[in-house]
Amino acid sequence: MVDSPQFLARPFRKVLVCNRGEIAIRVFRSCTELGVRTVAVYSYEDRFSLHRYKADEAYQIGQQGKPVQSYLSVDEVIAIARRAGAEAIHPGYGFLSERAELCRAVEAAGLAFIGPTAETLEIAGDKVKTRALADAVGVPVLPGSGMLHRIEDAAQFAGEHGYPLMIKAAHGGGGRGMRLVTSEKDLPGAWEAAGAEAKAAFGSAEVFAEKYVPRPKHIEVQLLGDGSAEVVHLFERDCSLQRRHQKVIEVAPAVSLPQSLRDQLYEYALKLGRALKLRSAATAEFLVAEDGAVYFIEINPRIQVEHTVTEEVTGIDLVQCQVQIAAGRSLPVLEVTQASLRLSGVAIQCRITTENPQKNFTPDYGKLLAYRSASGFGIRLDAGSAFTGAVITPFYDSMLVKVTSHGRSMRDAASRMRRALSEFRVRGVSTNIAFLENLLRQETFLAGDARTTYLQEHPEVFELPKRRDRANRLLRFLSDVTVNGHESMPGLRRPRELRTPRVRHYQIAERSFSAPCYSDSGSVPPGWRDELNRLGRDAFLRRVRDEKRLLITDTTFRDAHQSLFATRMRSFDMLAVARPLAIQAPELFSLEMWGGATFDVMLRFLREDPWERLVRLREAVPNILFQMLIRGANGVGYKSYPDNVIDRFIKEAHRGGMDIFRIFDSLNNPERMKAAIESVREAGAIAEVCVCYTGDVAAEEARARSGQATKYSLAYYRDLTCTLAEMGADIIAIKDMAGLLRPYAAELLVKELRAAVQLPIHFHTHDTAGVQSAAYLKAAEAGVDIVDCAFASMSGVTSQPCSEGLVGALAGTERDTGLDLEALTGFSGYWETVRTAYEPFESDLRAPTGEVYLNEIPGGQYSNFRPQAASLGLGDRWSELKDAYRAVNRLFGDIIKVTPSSKVVGDMALFMVANSLSIEELEQRAGELDFPSSVVEFFQGEIGIPQGGFPEPLRTNILRGKPRLEATVSERLAPADFDEAQKAASEALGAEAGIRDALSYLLYPHVFKQYGAARRKFGDVGALPTAAFFYGLEEGEEIEVEIEAGKRLIISLVAVSEPGEKGERTVFFELNGQPRSMQIADRKIAPTEVGHPKATPGNPKQVGAPLAGVLVALAVRSGSEVRKDDPLCTLEAMKMQTAVQAPLSGKVKRVALEVGARIEVGDLLLEFE
Repeated sequence: MVDSPQFLARPFRKVLVCNRGEIAIRVFRSCTELGVRTVAVYSYEDRFSLHRYKADEAYQIGQQGKPVQSYLSVDEVIAIARRAGAEAIHPGYGFLSERAELCRAVEAAGLAFIGPTAETLEIAGDKVKTRALADAVGVPVLPGSGMLHRIEDAAQFAGEHGYPLMIKAAHGGGGRGMRLVTSEKDLPGAWEAAGAEAKAAFGSAEVFAEKYVPRPKHIEVQLLGDGSAEVVHLFERDCSLQRRHQKVIEVAPAVSLPQSLRDQLYEYALKLGRALKLRSAATAEFLVAEDGAVYFIEINPRIQVEHTVTEEVTGIDLVQCQVQIAAGRSLPVLEVTQASLRLSGVAIQCRITTENPQKNFTPDYGKLLAYRSASGFGIRLDAGSAFTGAVITPFYDSMLVKVTSHGRSMRDAASRMRRALSEFRVRGVSTNIAFLENLLRQETFLAGDARTTYLQEHPEVFELPKRRDRANRLLRFLSDVTVNGHESMPGLRRPRELRTPRVRHYQIAERSFSAPCYSDSGSVPPGWRDELNRLGRDAFLRRVRDEKRLLITDTTFRDAHQSLFATRMRSFDMLAVARPLAIQAPELFSLEMWGGATFDVMLRFLREDPWERLVRLREAVPNILFQMLIRGANGVGYKSYPDNVIDRFIKEAHRGGMDIFRIFDSLNNPERMKAAIESVREAGAIAEVCVCYTGDVAAEEARARSGQATKYSLAYYRDLTCTLAEMGADIIAIKDMAGLLRPYAAELLVKELRAAVQLPIHFHTHDTAGVQSAAYLKAAEAGVDIVDCAFASMSGVTSQPCSEGLVGALAGTERDTGLDLEALTGFSGYWETVRTAYEPFESDLRAPTGEVYLNEIPGGQYSNFRPQAASLGLGDRWSELKDAYRAVNRLFGDIIKVTPSSKVVGDMALFMVANSLSIEELEQRAGELDFPSSVVEFFQGEIGIPQGGFPEPLRTNILRGKPRLEATVSERLAPADFDEAQKAASEALGAEAGIRDALSYLLYPHVFKQYGAARRKFGDVGALPTAAFFYGLEEGEEIEVEIEAGKRLIISLVAVSEPGEKGERTVFFELNGQPRSMQIADRKIAPTEVGHPKATPGNPKQVGAPLAGVLVALAVRSGSEVRKDDPLCTLEAMKMQTAVQAPLSGKVKRVALEVGARIEVGDLLLEFE
């Protein structure tokens, strides 16, 4: 266009756009460039829409509650235009844009209509008339009918022309009101659907029939006319990629069409435009069959959504041309002549919509929690209401923004578009971005060969990667914890002192293998794992046996924190120190860092993947042996599992980096460890098999010498050790889980075992009584090879003895550990700081106690037992619980107590205290009480048979006819189906699950489902700093979160609002410096909770809850017939499940509570008729 005086004159002073969203903004921009003021109209529902603020003036149109009808009122549009002083009206596309009545009303009001004449609109708006016009000017059309008024007329057309055919709306466009009919039986449904959709979209149910062209290309030619005979084409667009007859991606020009065919299309389009005496912009649309035949479809007498690609390849602003033409300017004056028009490159347009392509493009609605758009060379954006905080409503089109890329070739433009799409971040609603990215990679599309049936023929394009939405999900988690506290650990209080840990580094001189060369430069020196890999298992074991130094296993990464603060240590804190530990303490024999309770706690409370912890720690620590605790046939669970589950678990763990498997059975049953030992050896790993210790061998020996009966004597442990050695044990572990192996007894036991077998001996204990360092020293004198310790700040009481103390005590002796004391103290400082974040989980045992010799509570259970009691409302009865634990142990026959047998004793103690039962009352009422599930299963023989058998008649009374499991695990448990488990795990995760997920599911199905739900909702929360994870953020607090290598989020909490009417608070953040907000229901001020009705004491027809917790399963419903002792429901509290049984036979009158209800002791569960 030239800068002529005529061109520079303003075409109008003010223009009103009777449309909304993206097209309204598009017109405003062109008008502003022409010096024309703009007027917007908006419905009540659009009062926050961006187009309202992009105009110079804006006025509400229509009434609240009529979001679509508001934009269809011609009279209101005219009235507002007059009131605002507008001289012209632009209709945009959709709504009134093709209504001749609007054009006439505008012109009757003395205003200019920016679009075609009313006559053109009438002809173009009636597809039957446009077909007749095309036929008259020699443009080929498909065989078609006139207006159809009855289905019989459509059937007659089908009889003459055959199937398939299309039933199409006679008015309107956009692919609506169209249905494909492939056979006679489909005709009635298609007839009804097409008519109904046409009526809803265009106000008319009139339809016609047209012969269907299979697999065509959809090509349209852009026309521009000035109302005279002057009509030009601006080349073509390829709109073949469609779904439900609506365009998905548009390209200009159609790169795969031969020039001869393109010239033919231009000729046909110009004939139609001239016949209409076209004024303004319009599009002639055609189908190109596979044989190259061309058929006219329709004329669209308006600007179209995809006009942007034509503008990019021609440099012509079509909207400005519309405005200038409406003001009376001719195409020659605008210097838009056919001879002057040139194509430049290729342009592609993608419409980003809030639709879900995998759910048949179902629109999604809601608030945009975050919106970040693309930009850069060759990218054009035409947006509607796309901004953070925008509310996408169900009333209008779901398009957020049109993205147009321009390049020298199709592949250039596609590459640029893919880059732009990858820059978008839209959170809060679903979008089609991943789907568009998929399409842009398809070779058929890149070659320009896609046809209208492409999406139906290629369902693989709907296989989309799952959107990660990591930042938003983390913000949702932080909001919830900040407002409501931790969902899986209610009642946590933020410690008064929270310190940020730092890792100290040391430069240490070069030494031999026993103290290899390393520095703080990050190089990892060789360690015992390198020795294992170099020598092989058998030679390695001889090397360990020949070693003079006392070897140290560090338990900080597992048993230390299990014993001190209920296994709550997060991977975040371990990974921060793992590599420095590998560099600075390579003399450590091993790190005990996995298995035991960590699996359950990580999934249930920490919302972490245990397998990921193993792999990441292995990457950080390649030189030190890893070892784990596995409960024989119980795996890392609390019940027995099929042999194939244990076998696959062990082999997957070994592949993940595990070297040593410490295998034990809670009742010292060798047969229940046999399968695990064999699997470990088959995997090529080391089987460290445990002798679980209880009692006092020194006292037992004294009794034996005096002729008294003994139970856990030296002979018992010696014979057990020999049996385990014969089974294939590589190392024998003395597992002293409660710290009962006194120093002189340790010397006796180690000497006895050393004389019995030639295997390395590993001693594990807990320092509850405060004397176990002495036990280690006596054991070292007796020839023990390896002992378990923890860093000083993680040692003592229920944890293991102190590493630094033992290292210092043995320095310079024959059993010198070779560890550097100064390096160890640096790590202790780190863990001291880390522990401040875990203060609420501490067991409150601040000093050693000899009480452990009486109650025999294992160190690993102690820290969890007290929180479990608190959750049941028994926190103030801790002394009673310890006494009950001791009494239950005696009642059960003085059993070995380690998970899961220790849990059995603990559950029974909790049950006794919760129900205020004495041991005598428990024995007397054993035949009528609903005992915890773990107790019932124990007496059934689920976890084996204790030394000396089960006490009678207690067992018979508790079981009440339930089966006694005499067979071995492998005999009574069918092999697990890993394929089915993998499917179930995938469903729980909402993503493709692997074999490790399947194993986690098999071990803890209910807990894994909870973990999966949390993972879907919040993402990977393991990246959050520990204090933020447990306690949320305080106002003004800032954290950094590394979501992957080189990608860090900076999150700060700005404010938390007061609750709104619905009890929701808005949590305001800054994410990487940009504002972001989340709405969270404040559960503390939710509708006041009313306690559940209580069961009437003494009423046998009412069943009350025996303990506080959650109702997790119902086995009956109203009307169910049950017999006495049938299961009614299951309650759970802190991993303890209790099956409530029917107290009588009868019919259930009603169930009082639903699954998921939180209950207190005595709450009414159900009642009988």
